Amino acid sequence: MKHLKEAHCQSFEHHPSRRAFLAKSGMGLGALALNQLISAESPRSSLRGILDHPHHAPKAKRVIYLFMSGGPSQLDLFDYKPILNKMNGEDLPESVRMGQRLTGMSANQAKLPMAGSIFKFDRHGQSGAQISEILPHTARIADDLCIIRSLHTDAINHDPAITFFQTGSQLAGRPSMGSWLSYGLGSENDNLPAFCVLITRNKGGQPLYSRLWGNGFLPSIHQGVQFRAGKDPVLYLENPTGVTQQQRRQMLDRLRALNEIQMEKEKDPEIATRIAQYEMAYRMQTSVPDVMDLSDEPESTYELYGEDARKPGTFAANCLLARRLAERDVRFIELFHQGWDQHGGLPAGLRRQCEETDQASAALVTDLKRRGLLDDTLVIWGGEFGRTNYSQGKLTATDYGRDHHPRCFTQWVAGGGFQPGLTYGETDEFGYNVVKDGVDVHDLHATMLNQLGIEHEKLTFKYQGRRYRLTDIKGNVVKPLIV
Repeated sequence: MKHLKEAHCQSFEHHPSRRAFLAKSGMGLGALALNQLISAESPRSSLRGILDHPHHAPKAKRVIYLFMSGGPSQLDLFDYKPILNKMNGEDLPESVRMGQRLTGMSANQAKLPMAGSIFKFDRHGQSGAQISEILPHTARIADDLCIIRSLHTDAINHDPAITFFQTGSQLAGRPSMGSWLSYGLGSENDNLPAFCVLITRNKGGQPLYSRLWGNGFLPSIHQGVQFRAGKDPVLYLENPTGVTQQQRRQMLDRLRALNEIQMEKEKDPEIATRIAQYEMAYRMQTSVPDVMDLSDEPESTYELYGEDARKPGTFAANCLLARRLAERDVRFIELFHQGWDQHGGLPAGLRRQCEETDQASAALVTDLKRRGLLDDTLVIWGGEFGRTNYSQGKLTATDYGRDHHPRCFTQWVAGGGFQPGLTYGETDEFGYNVVKDGVDVHDLHATMLNQLGIEHEKLTFKYQGRRYRLTDIKGNVVKPLIV
């Protein structure tokens, strides 16, 4: 198998397309790909990654990414700056901003009045991490968290910023994080996708697009599969009315035969991918209801995650489902929670967001730890950028808003070999710029891949004459973050 892969890579350099290569290959590589992807006797073969084994011993097997879409305010949650309270209402000094660009939403303000957080901060745990009063449950797991205060990004608006975090590029069309992991490492579960997506139901905020969990130019079997609340967790999975399971199996067998004929004629591996997806959907008809059936969860589960966990589609319910998917060895699980875009009315809006997410986020970490899963699971919490230290719009004693701020913001990571109880990186006293140990988005991606046993520069895919990777042409493993 190894010499076939090497032959594939060498030949690929000299042919204009994969289809042309397969058509000319005398090695029958198209048939080989088909057999690997759709072997009925061994469904595991369809779920292997491109890597025969990780580049080095992994600390983590899977990732749960709790993505707070909209940009949570680090200054009101994790990065306490008392000077902002002391100078509340004063104009942001030009020596701090240094001419850095603003969004169109605050560029025309006559002043940029600094806004101290209305919330109180305390130190928690043996680590002494500073955490806001509106995250009481997160505060209780402070010693399990690696808090990164010095993240920064180039994107200042939502769409390019969230696209950058999900795919490593501000431009749409690249494969997402979960797709890269599916492509590289494959799945450890025969009956569930390697990459699953859960979105909090009935939340307003910045729009989310399916391309954020798309496969880009990777084979389509690596795209994320969205699970929804309600009767049909995965769309089009159930048999139509009047169609039995036996009839479904017969239909898939006939369709497979037709696709094999087409595969033999066109030598297109994407046909094999399509067949593999049909087979996965068939197996998911049993596995998905099992995941979604919470009847076996004891009352202690709901005491831990909160009453919202009983309501399908809430963030708490999705966190509980994330744990169940992790137990079943799903490789990458991403939860999206919208509504963190507080340009105005921040105190009330941010408090509401934390009430929806704080208990369940902490419960997920606690639950994984109790079950012995946290050691090999990476749990990541954060959004696409941070918020400004000045108020957008009117500043009052009880109300303010904050604009987008890419120069510095905070995320936390738990498990998977990240240093617990560590607060890493520093911002200046005004919370405007990183002054020590900056972490780029590509650095976070590289470090995440490293913990999964992948050298980020070696997981590549050649497309239109160039080799692409999640970290593009940048990224360094941040060794102080990891054990």
